[in-house]
Amino acid sequence: MILRRNPVGSSSSTIKPRNMSAVLLMLLRYGRISRVDLADLTGLSTTTITNLVTELIEAGIVAQEEQDQPQERQRSVGRPRRQLHLVPDARYALGIHFGVGSVRVALTDLLARPIAVDALEHPLDLPVAEVLAQTAALAQGLIRRNPQLDRSHILGLGVGASGLVDPLTGVNILAPNLNWHDVPLQDYFASKLHLPVTVDNNVRAMALGEALFGVGKDVYSLAFVYARVGVGAGIVVGGRLYYGGGAGAGEIGHMTILPDGGPRCRCGNSGCLETLISEPVILREAQLIAERNPGGLLAQHWRAGSGPLIERVFAAARAGDSASRNLLNQRAHYMGIALANLVNILNPELIVLGGILAQGQDLLLPVIRETMIQRAFARLGEKVALVPPSFNHQNAGVIGAAALALNRFFYQHYEGVA
Repeated sequence: MILRRNPVGSSSSTIKPRNMSAVLLMLLRYGRISRVDLADLTGLSTTTITNLVTELIEAGIVAQEEQDQPQERQRSVGRPRRQLHLVPDARYALGIHFGVGSVRVALTDLLARPIAVDALEHPLDLPVAEVLAQTAALAQGLIRRNPQLDRSHILGLGVGASGLVDPLTGVNILAPNLNWHDVPLQDYFASKLHLPVTVDNNVRAMALGEALFGVGKDVYSLAFVYARVGVGAGIVVGGRLYYGGGAGAGEIGHMTILPDGGPRCRCGNSGCLETLISEPVILREAQLIAERNPGGLLAQHWRAGSGPLIERVFAAARAGDSASRNLLNQRAHYMGIALANLVNILNPELIVLGGILAQGQDLLLPVIRETMIQRAFARLGEKVALVPPSFNHQNAGVIGAAALALNRFFYQHYEGVA
């Protein structure tokens, strides 16, 4: 399948990095591709393609093989076109994902596939300096425990952080759920790990991971909506993250859903989406239901179930508990309204639902989709696909963080790393 809106390069020698980026992104997108097809898709001359590919092969980043072409692309004469492909373990990236009370670190290959993963949990009142020190030690230990990796081949570190992040300075300006203010993540990890570092909001990072390596590879525009302790969205257009004027695009958790009499939000407003669909809110409502009906299915699962409490709520609903189903249907309805607004404003081709929205997708997605379609303007919602993430909930954040580094230091800005 030939994708539309492919990166277009230029044969001018003054913009070689852009040309190289176009080639690398095509190799990532198609998996295996010939030089002739690379030229067709990027708009570059065959001479430019040959020079760029030769450099990548010499660096060990690209390999070539002979194989038969698909029937529709076979030629009647001549040798089969030599297929090119990325060598996934030619370079690596490090990713750090900061959750609420947890940190996850991973080493990945060029396809953002985790090679090694480690994690730690910490109390929310642990000083930020101690959290950062433990995280740096975790990352250093991960590198040491994988001596087969050439450290010089680690392209850089991507950090996904909660809350408001300035991607230009790498400062975590505000993470309300962690009580962090003006934390210089980029400078700190650059000094500790001696690697290039890029930092962004963790949901934007997950959105980029899906756009480059996951379910969003074949679409031009997508939104990644994540709900857990908070609610946020990352937006990718044309393979690039959309930030808005102040790097605040995607804060749909603070979209007003109930303009009058809604619950008070930690942001200071009332009736925000986050006060209606986040995990703490659902658990609080579920606990009240269980207390009012101690003999009900929800109360039984709440007391005797295993695993996280949110899973117990989902289990009760799947077992037929009407109160649980009604609670989740109501919350899904609010999310559907928010997504209808998102569709009306941005009209993405794809919306990926992560966090508890993915964990409870069988319960939440039907109502979310129905409401979104009903509320979106001019049937726009019918054309938007709603899908779960490509990556499991444990690794989605850290894969997204690694995607930040891979995108910044390789696919968009390859500079001939030795």
